[in-house]
Amino acid sequence: MTAAALLLPTRRAAIAGGAAMLGVGALHAGADLIVTCRAGRFTGERQAGVAAFRGIRYGRAERFRAPAAVPASRETIRAIEPGPACPQRGKRKPQNEDCLTLNIWTSDPDARARRPVMVWVHGGGYAYGSANDPITDGRLLAAAGDVVVVTVNHRLNALGYLYLARLDPHFPDSGNNGQLDLILALKWVRDNIAAFGGDPARITLFGQSGGGAKTSTLMAMPAAKGLFHRAITMSGQQVTVSGPVHATRRTRAYLARLGVPEAEPDRLLDLPVEKLIEALDADDPIERSAIYFGPVLDGAWLSRHPCWPDAHPAGRDVALMVGVTRDETRDFSDPSSPEMRNLSWDALPNRIAAELPVDLLPEAIVRAYRARMPNASPADIFYAATSDGRSWRPSLIAAEARARAGRPAFAYQVDFASPTNPDRGAFHGIDIGLVFGTLDAPYAWTGAGAASRALSRLMQERFVAFARNGTPNRPGVPPWPAYDVTKRATMIFDTTSRVENDPRRWQRELFAVAPYTQPGS
Repeated sequence: MTAAALLLPTRRAAIAGGAAMLGVGALHAGADLIVTCRAGRFTGERQAGVAAFRGIRYGRAERFRAPAAVPASRETIRAIEPGPACPQRGKRKPQNEDCLTLNIWTSDPDARARRPVMVWVHGGGYAYGSANDPITDGRLLAAAGDVVVVTVNHRLNALGYLYLARLDPHFPDSGNNGQLDLILALKWVRDNIAAFGGDPARITLFGQSGGGAKTSTLMAMPAAKGLFHRAITMSGQQVTVSGPVHATRRTRAYLARLGVPEAEPDRLLDLPVEKLIEALDADDPIERSAIYFGPVLDGAWLSRHPCWPDAHPAGRDVALMVGVTRDETRDFSDPSSPEMRNLSWDALPNRIAAELPVDLLPEAIVRAYRARMPNASPADIFYAATSDGRSWRPSLIAAEARARAGRPAFAYQVDFASPTNPDRGAFHGIDIGLVFGTLDAPYAWTGAGAASRALSRLMQERFVAFARNGTPNRPGVPPWPAYDVTKRATMIFDTTSRVENDPRRWQRELFAVAPYTQPGS
């Protein structure tokens, strides 16, 4: 039986509970690589010295319900094919509503190894993405860092975050089911990863963009406490989550689009999943979706915001690294498009105002940037201002909140500009391929030249050191101080990497005068 064959097409199928205890250990049988753990027996395959196990089921998803654990299988599962992604807009295949699977890479599945474990949460906002993307294949990172790498599929968009609880008490968990999927996956890792060579006492959760936001939200969920010990948020912070009143308004708008009376939300259970996805905004599901879905302050799983008014107490014992890239928003709209090439000074203030989650006079923002960047084009200033105000500021808020709570974070910024797509500069997501070592993957845009390879090795070393010890520092490399509100030490990753104190100081001071509003909250 294969891991993918365990998929059930029906969302209302009964989900069995409980798990039989099995022996723990790894066996090598000829060309097959078999691991036996509490969850069952899994056959993987070895590639270039790294064992890969793909499509392992960690739970079952029933529409708008909390995920359920699966009993241990009595058959040997061939874990050689990745499981499906959550249904979403676009051409990503395969997709299936019951998508709760994970992938594991390990250099040696020996229960005595006790290697650090790095669990990846994919990006794509809360709307799309997959654990199976080539750029996040864990083989090279597992080999380079002697770590166990795990990537997780979970529910997204309306399937993971449609908040129905105020309309129908039969769906109490609906607004945070995507987060509950991740919690269940972390429980699976805690209970089984030792058999794959991992240390359940050293689990690092890391993610980029939406994956970083999901990670920071988990730090505010008491149910996740103790399931991971370090966290790395790459260009993604969740300062505040959606309030229940606003989330209910979005649910009403979504139901209206589907033609479902708000007094009968259970009719959603009988609609084809394709209809649920079609009802999402057809424009840009990550940046301009009219109906946003994300974590909800439901009073049960989430009782307060992750970083407001301060760092959530539930996550303060988790070591934290926060990072951004210099030119984040150059990934959100094509710098070479006619729209951006022809952007005028007159149109620039409104264009900036439409993107920034701060209520500042956009004309004043433009004046401040033109004074500092006299030779910049309107497009250059648009990208700089929106990168600073939209993407960099929430990471700064998180770092400051941690420092004030006496639990400093380690902050970084990637200045390394794409050598293969120079218009995008140090774009949102350039650090993914560098950390995973997947420089040749589609859309990595890092190139595979000497400078890219050297920076990739350096970032891997720092990330792995953090996963291993809770600090990116290690013997033989320059110190990387923790962030505080006095010096604001920040690692700059570039062709020549170095620590700078308070980079982007004038931008920080410019945006600090206005409250930050999390998009979609």
